[in-house]
Amino acid sequence: MLNIHQKFCRETFYDGKLVDFKPVYQDNFNFAYDVIDVIAQAEPERRAMLWCNDKGEEHTFTFSDLEKYSNRAANLFTKLGIGRGDTVVLILKRHYEFWFALLGLHKVGAVGIPATNLLTKKDLVYRFNAAHVKGIICTTDGEVMDHADAAFPESPTVKVKIGVHGAHEGWVDFSKELESQPDTFERAETSAADPMLLYFTSGTTGMPKMVWHDYTYPIAHIMTAKYWHNVVPDGLHLTLSDTGWMKAMWGKLYGQWFMEAGIFVCDFDKFTPSELLPLFAKYHITTFCAPPTMYRFFIKEDLSKYDLSSITHATIAGEPLNPEVFNQFYKATGLKLMEGFGQTETTLTLFNPVGTEPKPGSMGKPSPAYHVDLIDDEGNTVEPGTVGEIVLRTGDGKPCGMFDGYYENPELTKTVWDNDIYHTGDTAWRDEDGYFWYVGRTDDIIKSSGYRIGPFEIESVVMELPYVLECAITGTPDPIRGQVVKATIVLAKGYEPSEELKKDVQTYVKRQTAPYNIPVWWSLWTSFPKPSAEKSAGLPFAAEKRNHNKKGSGLEKSPLPFLRRLRRLPAEAIKKRISGFQIKLKNLAG
Repeated sequence: MLNIHQKFCRETFYDGKLVDFKPVYQDNFNFAYDVIDVIAQAEPERRAMLWCNDKGEEHTFTFSDLEKYSNRAANLFTKLGIGRGDTVVLILKRHYEFWFALLGLHKVGAVGIPATNLLTKKDLVYRFNAAHVKGIICTTDGEVMDHADAAFPESPTVKVKIGVHGAHEGWVDFSKELESQPDTFERAETSAADPMLLYFTSGTTGMPKMVWHDYTYPIAHIMTAKYWHNVVPDGLHLTLSDTGWMKAMWGKLYGQWFMEAGIFVCDFDKFTPSELLPLFAKYHITTFCAPPTMYRFFIKEDLSKYDLSSITHATIAGEPLNPEVFNQFYKATGLKLMEGFGQTETTLTLFNPVGTEPKPGSMGKPSPAYHVDLIDDEGNTVEPGTVGEIVLRTGDGKPCGMFDGYYENPELTKTVWDNDIYHTGDTAWRDEDGYFWYVGRTDDIIKSSGYRIGPFEIESVVMELPYVLECAITGTPDPIRGQVVKATIVLAKGYEPSEELKKDVQTYVKRQTAPYNIPVWWSLWTSFPKPSAEKSAGLPFAAEKRNHNKKGSGLEKSPLPFLRRLRRLPAEAIKKRISGFQIKLKNLAG
């Protein structure tokens, strides 16, 4: 064991508790060279990844393997003209080639853009053009490569197309080409300040935002792996996320390998609790992280039927934790779920550290890596027990792990990060012991099963239909997923609500956007509500209740999406929504 992470951070303790965390690095720090290759050269046989799939295949990769294959990938990328600053999309599910490719991109100084295989042509066209994508590395599994092929004619910057898991016309065969590349790669010139990762994340208005992180980002995840996930060098950590989501960077790569631990990857297409649960005992998985939704599915499987004794620590993030989930998992395993909170724009911001006593449902306490505060509408720190917005104060400089801004959009960056305050958009209250408790969003972002869903993206698809006059996408409570998406549609003049029309809308939306964006509930209307209709509905609950009883069949005469949103918002935000709604009504009347 090298304790390599100690070289890259300075930790300060008081009374046995971590109180400060500072990064330490050279101007040319590069995780692939300075961590992976160093471990590989010192302990070449140390296990880095245990990979399996739902077809019975299994592979163990050492740090030496990672060095070799990332060097080969770097050589291939150089041969294909991909270098420093070039943007490359990776759509590789949980294929082990993802780690070879991403580390190879790090070595040539390129910008990796991990993305989900659920994206459609429309989604890809936007991402290719917005990020000036030069290359794509894509799985041949499923339909995503076909969607990519359909997107290329509208994406002039894409020059390099690399396929994984089989040959495909017009695409470079990654596995075949990798075998012909040298095992060594001369260190390329990169800078710690260079962009390293770019992620698309949904917002309340406009298409997804582009969050970019520099090459110091991995260092911040020492905190994630050491003090939250509680990984150990000879252990095996499982974070239940595919590589298309930022959560994979939290739990399937940087922090775990900084701590010289192994990661467990199961490459599956469909999440099936009864198939995943036996793997804990089979592979002796020691630490585990997943969103509350997945824990709910586990609990429904009757955990007493499975051997989970190998798990020494369990964490949870992505959506608010129901205390009942905490209690049921504790009853079955004796493990207390340690909640954490962060965003695509940050790393671990609030959490329950190793060795502390969690409060079920609490987000925990602020990370020593950030200056976290709760403020009111005037920017003043609120007292314990008072709801405020979670913000990060950055007067002492940008914390390691925090984003560098929205890619090529300083104006958008300034809307959330100005005057040395970054606004998360999440609200909470703090108890007398310093624990934070989640309340909701200041905007209309929908959090469903760990997905962050922006209403605008879905609304823009629905509005393409000629018979749609207006559309509102909202979140509605769900006992399993936390929230699900609901679409409320006002039809153009001459159209009447019908089951046939509703199915037509559903079919169109399914073809145009990713599955996690597709509404579960649908309501079609002929007009906005009149005051009398609002009164008779028993605002704001009665109409919603009717919709739910029909499981999305909604052909009601009076939509209430605007009021639905108001229920979740603080007073100042409500004022803004009312003003905007009044303007919208005037425009419709005109």
